[in-house]
Amino acid sequence: MAQLEHIEAIEKRLWSAADTLRANSNYASNEYFMPVMGLVFLRHAYSRYLGVKDAIEAGLPTRGGKTRPLTKEDFSQKSAIFLQPKAQFDTLVALPDSADRAKAIIDAMESIEADYENLRGVLPKSEYQELDNAVLGQLLRTLNPEELKRVSGDVFGRIYEYFLTQFADQKAHDGGEFFTPVSLVSLIANVIEPTCGTVLDPACGSGGMFVQSARVVERRHENPTEKLTFYGLEKNATTIRLAKMNLAVHGLEGDIQKSITYYEDPHELLRKADFVMANPPFNVDEIDADKVKSDPRLPFGLPGVNKKGKVSNGNYVWISYFYSYLNEQGRAGFVMSSQASSAGRDEAKVRQKLVETGDVDVMVAIRSNFFYTRTVPCELWFLNRAKPEAHRDKVLMIDARNIYRKVTRKIFDFSPEQEQNLLATVWLYRGETGRYLDLVAGYCQRMLAEGAACFTMKDDDGEEVEPLPDFIGALDTLRSAVEPFIKTLDVGAIHESPLQELDEAIPLFKADVEAFRQSVTEQQSAWGEQKTTNGELKKAVDRLAALAETSRDLVKQTDLLYKLAYRLIETCENECAARDSDAWAGRDITRARKAADEARALAVEQLKQVRYFWKQARWLTERFPEAELRDVEGLVKLVDRSEIEANDWSLTPGRYVGVAPEEEDENFDFEEALRDIHVELEDLNAEAVQLAATIKKNFEELGV
Repeated sequence: MAQLEHIEAIEKRLWSAADTLRANSNYASNEYFMPVMGLVFLRHAYSRYLGVKDAIEAGLPTRGGKTRPLTKEDFSQKSAIFLQPKAQFDTLVALPDSADRAKAIIDAMESIEADYENLRGVLPKSEYQELDNAVLGQLLRTLNPEELKRVSGDVFGRIYEYFLTQFADQKAHDGGEFFTPVSLVSLIANVIEPTCGTVLDPACGSGGMFVQSARVVERRHENPTEKLTFYGLEKNATTIRLAKMNLAVHGLEGDIQKSITYYEDPHELLRKADFVMANPPFNVDEIDADKVKSDPRLPFGLPGVNKKGKVSNGNYVWISYFYSYLNEQGRAGFVMSSQASSAGRDEAKVRQKLVETGDVDVMVAIRSNFFYTRTVPCELWFLNRAKPEAHRDKVLMIDARNIYRKVTRKIFDFSPEQEQNLLATVWLYRGETGRYLDLVAGYCQRMLAEGAACFTMKDDDGEEVEPLPDFIGALDTLRSAVEPFIKTLDVGAIHESPLQELDEAIPLFKADVEAFRQSVTEQQSAWGEQKTTNGELKKAVDRLAALAETSRDLVKQTDLLYKLAYRLIETCENECAARDSDAWAGRDITRARKAADEARALAVEQLKQVRYFWKQARWLTERFPEAELRDVEGLVKLVDRSEIEANDWSLTPGRYVGVAPEEEDENFDFEEALRDIHVELEDLNAEAVQLAATIKKNFEELGV
């Protein structure tokens, strides 16, 4: 887990480097798109290859003193791709500048396609001939940083998804619609939980639904290639290539057909799929009504036809198709335009018939700005053909529009904990109380673990660091560096006020840190006897509130101490002519100040984690105090069919759950507000830099 903690920073750095190369070339983002994704694919394939190679070699049979060579089958059993030497990333990175890198990369791709029939004609090849040899060399080196050679886990799978995300944001391909945000796909997969059977995505884009389904199985410590069979439909040939590459980098395979789903059903999965997942295009008005009116995938009839003979709005064609693909035990989860849940006229009639089946299970409202290519809000629909009888006439309505975090000024998503909290609501609806209690207990344990990590943890390089002790040590070093000069000053000089404040604050801080350490240790020790019944866990959350507040107080003290030390330095330099004194070790002080600031940032970030995980536990226990589903104003309500009928068969969650009460000022999260401001400022600065570069380039082209 520690290895993945800063993966976001690595992703951003890799993308920034790759995008800078594009910006400094003559390539548009859509020309740069496939070559870059192909190299990310190669790098990830190599990462998976290395990850299993040693274990495979250790188990190879030996005959006559000779070990059997590695084969493709050895790697397939480990969900990895066998790579010939010429296809291994280190080989490509090591090529001299005199080498034809494009040819070497094409040879690498062809060798993989020769071994894997499902990838033939899929991997980018000719595209590399258009890229400059030096640019290719820089790209190869960019995607092969030292820090990524030391990590394990699905790091490059995440980087592949991140690059897809960024290219979607640039609308580099198909208007960006090929990519569904990971947090939405993950929520869908974890609600319907495809643990075994057939998974169909009739609008599969770059294959994200399949990847997240596989992760559900992996978390059960099972092999997704043995448990799941993936079928996909996609109209765009380039997107199909992306999807097959995406599956391959995650060690998966799928039958993805080029097809216009409105009119074709090449897999013939009517009433046969165990799971259907999709993010179809919204509000399409070009479907030929004559072609689909007799389609068996429309069990509820056409949702309205306009004067041009087209289906007025394709949303309910998609919804009907998703429903009709399910077998009698099947479950579906899909993204849909927020217009669909309350649409009137013929669409309302189709919706009524769907609700009357009793198979509409859960509706989740999502706020705007979750997509990269459109800002509109949406809803997640969940169907379940095997709903328990007690829920046949009910639909769980969840309004998640107030649950989000800002990624950039324009893009929002769910944090992992926000997703888990929404899932916990569904678990309670399904009577899975144990999972809810495990989550609350897990948050408490994570809080204590983060508290312990304030005193010892491992950094990205696997080196042991001690955030709070290291900050205290850095502060002492800084104070000692200033001391020789302080001794040269007269009593009563202007420096004495900031010096006194600092010297009084340091021992108080040390005492508070030691008290915090003891409290964490005591609480961790007590947890060994912790009972995980709801009542006892609620008491634990209340008991840990003091520790959470202490961590927040220490954050403030940490920042204050650094400010006091910085103020002392500024006073010495600006008011006491420190730079003119031989006793002022300027370089040492500057170095010590930077070290103290870095130690402060690490300590503050670690301290914030303590309160953060406590807040997640409290969020759940406040809303569901009896560990049972209940109506929560502005969040969730279990709605009877009679109430849905009284509301024009609307499936819009906000129509039922009400409005969340205003939070009191004492609950205002200053840190979160500050983070949002920082995200917005960072995004504006990046846009300003990009705009300035574009203006400069335009002037240069004009010869100005």
